[in-house]
This record gives sequence, C-alpha cells and structure tokens, in this order.
Amino acid sequence: MSDDTGRFPDHGGRPETPEQRSDRNWNELLQELRVLQTGVQILTGFLLILPFQGNFSDLDAVQRGVYLVDILVCLVTSGLFIAPVAIHRGLFRRQLKLEVVSLGDRMTRVGLALLAVALSATALLVFDVVVGRVAGLVVGGAVAAMLLGLWAVLPVMVRRRA
Repeated sequence: MSDDTGRFPDHGGRPETPEQRSDRNWNELLQELRVLQTGVQILTGFLLILPFQGNFSDLDAVQRGVYLVDILVCLVTSGLFIAPVAIHRGLFRRQLKLEVVSLGDRMTRVGLALLAVALSATALLVFDVVVGRVAGLVVGGAVAAMLLGLWAVLPVMVRRRA
C-alpha cells in the first residue's frame, strides 16, 4: 500500500507493483548475467585450449590438478550463469516471475563465488607455471582475497553506511 507520497515503502520507496518490481529485477539480473557469461566463457575458452599446447605435458601433478579443478569450476559457473535463462524459458507465461528472479539471484550468487574460485585458481596456475609454486599460491590467495573484498565485503560495507 502506498503512503501519502504515492510510494510503496515496503518496496524500497519505488512506486511499482510486485509484478513491475519482478520485471525490473529480472531485467537487471539479465544485464548482470550478460557481463558474467562473457567473462566466464572467455576464461573457459582459454582454459580449454591449454591441453592442446605443446608445453602442457610439462605440468606437474599439482598443476594438472589445479587445471582440472579450474576447468570444472568454470564449466559449472557457466552453467549457473546460463541456467536462469533456461529456467525462464521453462516457466515462461506461468506467472512465476518472482520465483524465476529469486532462483536466478541465488544461482548468480553461487556462480559469483565459483567465478572467484576459478579466477583465483587461474592466477595460481599461471603464476605457478611462470614464476613458481610459492608465487602461484601467493598470487592466487591475493586474487581470492581481493575478490572476496570487492564482491562480498564492499557491498556489506556500503549497505551498512546507507
């Protein structure tokens, strides 16, 4: 119900119906997914070509393990970022937009966490191969910490200040 300003206080002060809010949230989620899908697909493509390079056989067991975990995480992440669109197709015209948006949001959040793992593992692998194991671990850990800060801690800090 709106107050005397015509706004809906329970919905962040926006004068919109629940259906309009779901439509807006869906469109915002799709824009975010477009950015994320492109990035993870480029990373996955890069990783997929590595075994076909001449020096790939020089990797030690740890490097191969990191590579295999990394490629699996990238593939699962791609699936999570694409799944909301497939779910929307499956539930199209069923009056379940709120459920689609909620599920898409949860999948995107899990996908972001896995993307942070994939980016950290990629940094670990590249620095391990180029500079050495210690550098790989340090840089991989630093990337993980940076992404945790940017993607998890910073939003919480902004929300608390607002």
